Amino acid sequence: MIMSAYQNKVLRIDCTKQETRTEPLNMEFAEKYVGSKGLAIRYMYEDMKPGIDPLGPENNLYLTTGPMTGTPIPCSGKLSVAAKSPATGTMNDCSIGGHAGIRLKFAGYDMVVFEGQMDKPTYIVIEDDKISFHDAADLWGKTSHEAEKALIEEYGTEFSCLSIGPAGENLNNISCINSDYYRQAGRGGIGAVMGSKKIKAILIKGTQGVKVPNIKETTDRILEIFHENCLSEDNEFVFDEGTYAFLEACNDGGILPAHNFSAATDVNWDKYNGAVMKKYRLGKRGCGSCGLGCGNFMKVGDAIVEGPEYETTAASGPQCDIVSIEHNVRFNQVVDDLGMDSISAGVTVAWAMEMAEKGIHDFGVHFGNEEEMIAILYDMAYRRGEGAELADGVKVASEKWGGTDFAMHSKGLEFPQYEPRGSFGMAASYAVSDRGACHMRSYTANEEVFEASCPPYTHEGKGQVLYDLGEFNAIKFSCCLCDLWGTVDYAIMAELLTLITGKEWTEEDMSTVGRRVLNIGRAFNQREGFTREHDTVPERLFKDPLKGGPADGQVMTKEGFQDMLSQY
Repeated sequence: MIMSAYQNKVLRIDCTKQETRTEPLNMEFAEKYVGSKGLAIRYMYEDMKPGIDPLGPENNLYLTTGPMTGTPIPCSGKLSVAAKSPATGTMNDCSIGGHAGIRLKFAGYDMVVFEGQMDKPTYIVIEDDKISFHDAADLWGKTSHEAEKALIEEYGTEFSCLSIGPAGENLNNISCINSDYYRQAGRGGIGAVMGSKKIKAILIKGTQGVKVPNIKETTDRILEIFHENCLSEDNEFVFDEGTYAFLEACNDGGILPAHNFSAATDVNWDKYNGAVMKKYRLGKRGCGSCGLGCGNFMKVGDAIVEGPEYETTAASGPQCDIVSIEHNVRFNQVVDDLGMDSISAGVTVAWAMEMAEKGIHDFGVHFGNEEEMIAILYDMAYRRGEGAELADGVKVASEKWGGTDFAMHSKGLEFPQYEPRGSFGMAASYAVSDRGACHMRSYTANEEVFEASCPPYTHEGKGQVLYDLGEFNAIKFSCCLCDLWGTVDYAIMAELLTLITGKEWTEEDMSTVGRRVLNIGRAFNQREGFTREHDTVPERLFKDPLKGGPADGQVMTKEGFQDMLSQY
């Protein structure tokens, strides 16, 4: 069955031969996995052999849209960026905002697959059915923002640009891909995969459209859902503060991590909270098709960013005992420019600070020192001096230097900024996530802390909570919807898919697809040799009672943690 809203076309780019070919989208896959996250993982499972080198030519890089991409459906502008992760060895799918996904869909493609490797630095231009390869020798070595600025000045703002910085060029496990300057596919070393292919940048422009049945009736109903649901009061915080709103919620709930996950809450948080952020905010920004606009465009001193997001703020501030919004914004700009994941960079530096504090090894960074933190980021990106020891994240560094008990990662991916001893379900969430520690799979902190629908300091009943949230997010992200549309549900997703594809979808279908996406991610990892034994978290959560805040003194038991995994 050929469904509407798809372009029914996959573009494969052979980087080794610098050749391209197109093929019809596998509609059986589309019916079973919808698009974006799910479709990308299914293609990965089909295309790639187990055991391949994540930085070798056999690891493909996938850019995947969904049927909702390019329609007026709110919050549907995300693009999936996927590959096998060099940081974890698992599958890895990231989600990037901005306008690249819509422009790729308008260029006529549901998916682009980059295969093989270039023999020299190159940038690729996708303009509808015209694909061209260009020498990037003069761009290689430049920061991500420098490269994007040069390319957009040459090609124009009708193009979206995906680029890597020095961290991606140097194949760092904590490197990211940037787009529209301020949006990132951040986690799992996805920038290193692009760097391994010697692709400095990808430019995308599309002039086509997306076909849906009964366009007037479909558009009218989409607008009704937008006004009735997406713009509801429950989502107003997104425009007001964006993810910065989580700072207060996490601090009050006792899950704002501090001092490398040894404490929670920050008594000085009001010095960089939302009220302070708004004093520096110049305006708001949103992705294509977004009706909420989470982005805070800020300028503090010489630093200009869209952000910092909650995760970046926590990782660069309280985790490192630094109380300064100026520092948080500067950190944000530096990691973006260097092409580094802000979560992994912050957590890695916080670990290094604790290593120095404990007298195990001094990497030249110490708690509370802003200048040392900024300086080490450049050394990490360029693999210089002590920074080279931190360039691949806490797993690699701790296995060499010690400190594994407080190296906060799961499967090699650093923890997001939600303290698990204040939200026990998050420990299991990090452990079972298909790409390593991730809060975007099963965000139990919302249930345990923000909504208080289940008690936070117990393992009982958490397996079902984990599964239900994971299944829901799997289909939500396979629809290419943004996480911040918090009031969307199975019924709305099913109705929207029915409207745009011409195929009848039900709430039960949404659940089935979500389960299927969870399973294919798990199957990919099992094929790579991962088992339950790899679903682990650091010893700190079991040994060290949490300090400060509502969860003061909380510590998890290994028996309770294993019980959550068994429930799941």
